[in-house]
Parts: sequence; structure tokens; C-alpha cells
Amino acid sequence: MERVTPLNLDLLRRRPDIEAPELVAVDAADRLLLGLAADRLRSPGIVATINDSYGALTLGAADVTGGSGIRAFQDGIVHERALALNAEDQGLRDAYRSLPLTPALLDDVSTVLLRLPRSLDELDELAWTIAAHARPDVQVLAAGRIKHMSVSMNAILGRYFGSVTASLARQKSRVLIAAGPRPVPPTTFPRRATYDVGLDRPLELRAFGATFGGASLDPGTRLLLPHLRGIGRALPPAAAASTTRDRPGAIIDLGSGNGAISSYLALCTPGLSILATDQSASAAASTTATALANGVAGRIEVTRDDALSAVPDASARVIVLNPPFHIGSTVHAGIAHRLFDACARVLSPGGELWTVWNSHLRYRPVLERVIGPTRQLERSPRFTVTVSTRR
Repeated sequence: MERVTPLNLDLLRRRPDIEAPELVAVDAADRLLLGLAADRLRSPGIVATINDSYGALTLGAADVTGGSGIRAFQDGIVHERALALNAEDQGLRDAYRSLPLTPALLDDVSTVLLRLPRSLDELDELAWTIAAHARPDVQVLAAGRIKHMSVSMNAILGRYFGSVTASLARQKSRVLIAAGPRPVPPTTFPRRATYDVGLDRPLELRAFGATFGGASLDPGTRLLLPHLRGIGRALPPAAAASTTRDRPGAIIDLGSGNGAISSYLALCTPGLSILATDQSASAAASTTATALANGVAGRIEVTRDDALSAVPDASARVIVLNPPFHIGSTVHAGIAHRLFDACARVLSPGGELWTVWNSHLRYRPVLERVIGPTRQLERSPRFTVTVSTRR
């Protein structure tokens, strides 16, 4: 596709993520950041973008620099795919490279455009990584919506950079500008925690910065775990031992997060093989680290995927899901409905979806319609545990 000139941010879309009138692909913080960074982007130097949701920062930087070589890290694979689609639409397919959060992302980088995460742990890990691996003269321009910003963000940046200033607010957005990397201490990631979950050994949890909930056992998962103890034992031995090397595992931990569910299942049932999948790079790394900490890494295959897109139809006997109830900072049921649809496709007839969800969201009618007969296993004031059988 030929280059679209000039770049029109209004044409960027969210697909393959949820698209709805109340959800946008570009917001005021993106526009403010690009405006403030324009002069620096016109100067020589390598540019990296971090957590660019749908491509506004990466493609905007490429538009200003007039060249290629932008490096982009996005924790969510759905955001990587959205950026790729928008780059194709705008004729900027070759303007950037997607890279993981490693030294190669930041080697010799002089400008970083960053969307501030809501998680302070995530910001801590990102700031440490930039200070450790970017150029000594790097400048970090980090944008956010004011309602999601706090003075703690300034303090975290100040831990790793000698200078931290804030722009004037515009359209309820602000940019923090950090420069002068300090010497960094040893990293504290992944975070660690240990929980007694009623097994003959404690459950070890590990989490990198962007993993939702960190290295904690959230209340919904805690309510769900005891109901999962017999799942592996109920499967035929051949199915329980299958792995994704030849076909998807009999049990899938969808949205694996810090790996609590998949490692718990593996600890409960020796010989059980599990496919753990999450669209977040941080979550996938955390699931792997948790499996290693619990001595079950050989039986848990971890993949980074969006809504089971790489898993064949009617191939799973059991899926376990603790669905998110928000998209970014917006509370929205669309992502859970999308995951339910994916489970309906991947479950074999008679297969089961075990899930825990916020009670006020009343997902049971949706599960009945999309998956099949659904029974309630437990309900607390906050959470409901159900199992749905694929019709």
C-alpha cells in the first residue's frame, strides 16, 4: 500500500480489539505527547515507543521523522496487531519494528515516547529498563490522562532519572518528561509471593510489572481454586497427558496472568499437561516464572495469544477463565463476551468452561447462550463460580 500523506490519526482503528462508540483508538494524551515531542523527533537519534495502544505514537513519530527505524514495544499482542493493521492502512508498514522489552529495544535510543501505565509496578519496571539500557542523554516523554496519574509516578521516574518535569495540562492530559538516567540498582522483578492453598506445598507466585494483580492471589481466583482440584483426575489419562506440541492441551488456562491457576492445576494432578495463554507479554513471562518456581514448568506450555486465535476448533476438553472486566482503563463487558465466544469455538462438544466472574456482571445468561447449560458452584457477595458445558 502506498504511503498516506500526511498521517491522519482520526483514521486509526482499534481492530482486532473491541471497537465501540465509547472506545477510541487515539486520545488527547497521544496528541499532546506527539505535539510536545515534535521538535525532538526532528533531531537525529533513534526513537522507541512503549505501550502505544493502537499505533498513534509509533506512526506519529514515523510521520514526523520521515523515515523508518522506530522501535515499538507493546505488552498486549492485540495492540501489536492493531498497530500492524493501522500501519498497513497508512502505508507505514516498514516504518517500525516490534521488539520485546529487552536491551535491544533501547540500545542507543535517545527518545522514548511512553504511555503511562496505571500500574506503578509496571512503570517501575519500564523506568528501570530505560535507565539501564538507553543512551545517557535519553529523554523520556510519558503521557497520561490526568485522572489516572499520581505524584507516585513522578517519584518512580525520579528514582531512575535525575530530572523529572511536567507539562502544562491540556484536554485533561499531561506529559512527564524525564532525563538524566541514574545508575540503576539490581532489578526487583519478577515480584514474589507465597500462598497456602491447601496443598501439600505452598503456591509460589511470580509477576513482572505489567501483569494484572501482580504476584497476588486475587479474591476471585482464591474462590475458584478449590473447585479445580478434581478436574485433571476426571480426564481420561491420554487427554490429561496431551500437550500443544501435537495438538492443544486437554486443559487451557485462558488469560493466565501470573500463572496461579495453571500451576495450581499442575500441582494438584501429577502428569497433567496444561496450555496457559495470555495476550500480555508480561503475563506470559510471569506464568512461565511461576511454573518454574513451583517445579511444574515441564507440564505447562505458555503462549502469548489473543483470544485463543492459534488454537483449533473443538480441540479442548476444559478451559479455565477468570475474565477481565475492563479494557484498558474502561470498565467494559465486551472483552469477556469475546473470550466466551472464543471458548465456545475451542471447546469440544461436552467440554467445560470453568469460570469466576464479578457477581454484579450477571454473566450466567450469556454463558448459557454462548456455551451451554451452566451451573453455579459458589457465590460470594463479590464473585460467582460457574461451570458451563458446551452443547
